[in-house]
Amino acid sequence: MPGSLTHVVRHHLAALRMLLVFTVLTGIAYPLVVTGIAQGVLPYQANGSMIENGGRPVASALIGQNFSLPGTQAPDPKWFQPRPSAAGATGYDPAASGASNLGPNNATLVKAITQRRAAVAAFDAVPPRSVPDDAVTASGSGLDPDISPAYAYEQVNRVAKARGLDPKAVRSLVAGHVEGRTLGFLGQESVNVVQLNHDLAAGRQR
Repeated sequence: MPGSLTHVVRHHLAALRMLLVFTVLTGIAYPLVVTGIAQGVLPYQANGSMIENGGRPVASALIGQNFSLPGTQAPDPKWFQPRPSAAGATGYDPAASGASNLGPNNATLVKAITQRRAAVAAFDAVPPRSVPDDAVTASGSGLDPDISPAYAYEQVNRVAKARGLDPKAVRSLVAGHVEGRTLGFLGQESVNVVQLNHDLAAGRQR
């Protein structure tokens, strides 16, 4: 019996040593190394892709947001508008990321898209048939900050008029924010509407 007990204790001590070793390696050393590399090579991305104004974080380029008139749900004509969002009661709620889960043949979704298309066309003063699909459909996460270049360019005249700016200057700003496909072949070209509006407010060009 004493020999068996000693054998069991040895196995438990060995297991405890392995637990401690791997806790240090995978729970402390590895996270520190990865964090150090990220901070050294990609600090902007590693810290949440934060957008700052006067040295103060005001938004993340990874999470979309509504640009509505103060105290309302109505879109503000002075800003480029994002795609619709089903995340939360008013959209773009990081705590309620998700889609509506309505299929393409769902009558409720079809009606909503039809209404959105008419509303966007009237808001941007364009024919309904020219409204891009991403202007009337939400992303799977409901937090997508990107819109298509087509939707961004559609909004140029409205934003320029609302701000009293030259449409050519606003179009040039949009052109500077068009991001190519990942690795040159994955996905589609896009425009980060959060970053675009931030630079619009700051009067910056890219």
